[in-house]
Amino acid sequence: MAGRRCSSSVLLLILWSLSVFIVVSSQETTPTGGHHEVAADNPQTTTETEQQTAEQPAVEEREWKATEVEKATLGDAETDKQATSAPGSVTPSSVPRPKDDFQEELVIRPLHSGDIYASFQFRTLWETDFMKGNKVSHYRLFPKSLGQVISKFSVRELHISFTQGYWRTMQWGQPFLPSPPGAELWVWFQDTVTDVDGMWKELTNVLSGIFCASLNFIDSTNTVQPSASFKPLGIGNVTDHRFLRYATLPREIVCTENLTPWKKLLPCGSKAGLAILLKSEKLFHSSFHSQAVHIRPVCQDQDCKTTSWELRQTLNVIFDLHTSGQGKREWSLFKMFSRTLTEACPLASSSKVYIDITDDPQGDQFELTPATPLLSQAVVMGDRRTFSVYDLTQQITFGTMRSLNLLIRWKSSEGHMLRPLLHAERYVAGYGLQTGEIHTLMYNNHPYRSFPVLLLDSVPWYLRLYIHTLTVTSKGKENTPSYIHYQPSKDRVRPHLLEMLVQLPPNSVTEVTVQFERALLKWTEYTPDPNHGFYVGSSVISSLVPSIVAMDTNSSQERPLFSNFFPCKEESSYFVRIYTEPLLVNLPTPDFSMPYNVICLTCTVVAVGYGSLYNLLTRSFQIEEPSPGLAKRIANIIRKMRGVPPL
Repeated sequence: MAGRRCSSSVLLLILWSLSVFIVVSSQETTPTGGHHEVAADNPQTTTETEQQTAEQPAVEEREWKATEVEKATLGDAETDKQATSAPGSVTPSSVPRPKDDFQEELVIRPLHSGDIYASFQFRTLWETDFMKGNKVSHYRLFPKSLGQVISKFSVRELHISFTQGYWRTMQWGQPFLPSPPGAELWVWFQDTVTDVDGMWKELTNVLSGIFCASLNFIDSTNTVQPSASFKPLGIGNVTDHRFLRYATLPREIVCTENLTPWKKLLPCGSKAGLAILLKSEKLFHSSFHSQAVHIRPVCQDQDCKTTSWELRQTLNVIFDLHTSGQGKREWSLFKMFSRTLTEACPLASSSKVYIDITDDPQGDQFELTPATPLLSQAVVMGDRRTFSVYDLTQQITFGTMRSLNLLIRWKSSEGHMLRPLLHAERYVAGYGLQTGEIHTLMYNNHPYRSFPVLLLDSVPWYLRLYIHTLTVTSKGKENTPSYIHYQPSKDRVRPHLLEMLVQLPPNSVTEVTVQFERALLKWTEYTPDPNHGFYVGSSVISSLVPSIVAMDTNSSQERPLFSNFFPCKEESSYFVRIYTEPLLVNLPTPDFSMPYNVICLTCTVVAVGYGSLYNLLTRSFQIEEPSPGLAKRIANIIRKMRGVPPL
């Protein structure tokens, strides 16, 4: 009886285990919905359904990972790894990830003189915030070197430019982004920085290594703190000028060593996109060349609840018709850059080329090939411009040759360029090497409107300004500035800083004059070529200039009645900043040939006189007998063998 009970219990245990196994396997292989009944009636269908169900999770997992890779930022390596290992535990919609975007464009404007103005713009937008102390360890499109500079030195805005040549406003018009000759650097620090001067000194040394420039020569003698001229271009309420530093190096020479690190900051470098045209042999063989880097925080939305960092790299070039050695008025991408466009940057969301055809809408002055049906209009520097657009992201742009070579051929040399409304000049007057005068001329070419301008002058300490001689005249009458900020210099410590707010009357020339006295430097403070002179940085003029679009000088022109009833406030004025020429001032220079003669005479006296006396006092004399001859040595050997004393 015990054996029967044991066998029956074992049998019940086996049956219970089989039933549990069948239930579990049926739950794993049964499809969802009403397909279970159909599968049960057809065994073959059940088998196929089981195979499809067994393969379905793998397919769903692959599609999910591909979708997540497209949505996620490529820089989040750790997040992608977690998503691959545990797909069910990741919620991409709830975890915000930083995004970045890169855009590039080239604007070409034919000038009436036959020259070509080419302006490159590379814009990188990164949805992250360094100002909140966030540490970013991975960079995708934004250059890591500049990102580390922003986070380490608590930089709120950074603007740096390297320019070779002077922009001729009356011949070329207003540039898109102006810059003075040489090097310019101005930085806004965050309000949490305690030692701004120390941070500024370290920042200039770091930027000197990044851009291979002489920015390490920026010190307190050429650094100023403007109070009104340079306002933050990005978002934020930091307007305290204590956190602003501005400096220029007007004698900085721009060469290939500055262009190479600038190109390396681009996501594609110089291997693809518009950057393939940046060939140093052509860019520096031009009348004007300027490269700049601008970093600032911008808003992501209209409410500005979140911020992004914008990196804008610009490069402006003027190709001279006579400098290039061309005998005819004809330009092309290959003649300008020795290369053509073959593709857009793969990392760029937008890559376009704009050709300004505003001055030639009917094609009477120049011919543009290949032609494009895409046209765009925009208000640039207060003037309404028309552009032909070439989208490099579209394969149809390159045609069958897989290469884009834009050609501009002039048909007529006639044309009139509209004079810029604001223009400025500066020069040094006087004679001798003791005193002189600095004259700054500001032109208001508007026929009937006056507007204020903000003038900034930074003069080195060795030009001692007589601020009581400052005069401002317009049309032969005294023009009293409404705002003056003057900070006197300290010898070998800081320069002069002069800021004025002056109202320019319509169609007038305003002259600002101030006298100065030349200081005598120490002989160690002169440059290796002191007779060449000393450079004084450009004056900076900032203003809200009336727009040419809103200006109407011809009241008899036929137009719709509704066009002049409500004025357009958005286009009534625009901000412009211009720079004057740098000054070259001669200082009292000693005759450096006399110190040279003194040094030579002193060295001769020391070498001949003191050297001979020193040898006589320190040298020891010993009498040494001359060695005997061969015959005498043989005789002494024989005498020694005979026992006779030697000779």
